[in-house]
Amino acid sequence: MLVKSMCKATFAAGCFWGVEAEFRKIKGVISTTTGYMGGTLRNPSYEDVCSNKSGHAEVVQILYDPKQITYNKLLDIFWNIHDPTQLNRQGVDIGKQYRSVIFYHTEKQRKQAEESKQQLQKTQKFKKEIVTNITKATIFYPAEDYHQQYYKKVRLSE
Repeated sequence: MLVKSMCKATFAAGCFWGVEAEFRKIKGVISTTTGYMGGTLRNPSYEDVCSNKSGHAEVVQILYDPKQITYNKLLDIFWNIHDPTQLNRQGVDIGKQYRSVIFYHTEKQRKQAEESKQQLQKTQKFKKEIVTNITKATIFYPAEDYHQQYYKKVRLSE
C-alpha cells in the first residue's frame, strides 16, 4: 500500500539482486521490489527477460519516504553502485536486461535525473561517456518470489 507521503523510484543498474541489496539498507527506503520494466512482453518471466526477447531490464522499484531521503540522494547511490558507462552489461553480466536506466515517475524526477547525469559527466569521474538512459516508467512486473531480497535469503540459508 502506497501511503500518501511515500514516493516511488525505479532503477536498472545490472543484476537486480545486488542493486536491491544496496538500496534496501538505506535509511528512508521503505521497501524494495525486484522486477522488470521497459520491454514489450506482458507478464515476463525471468527466463523471458534473460532470453533478450522481451526487451525488459532487471529493475528495482523503491518506495521511499522523501522526508528521510531525497530523490537526489537515491540518484547519488544509483551512480555509485554500478558503472554507468557500460552498455548493456555490468561486469560479467552481459545482455540488454543489465542496461543502466533511470525510469522516472514524474517530470520532476526526469529533470533531477538529467541534471544529475550531466553534473556527473562534467566531473569526469568516469573517463568514458555515461550511457545511462533516462526513460519514462512503464508497467512494472515484479520478479518471481525467489528473486525478492535474494542476498538476504542466501545468507540465511548458509
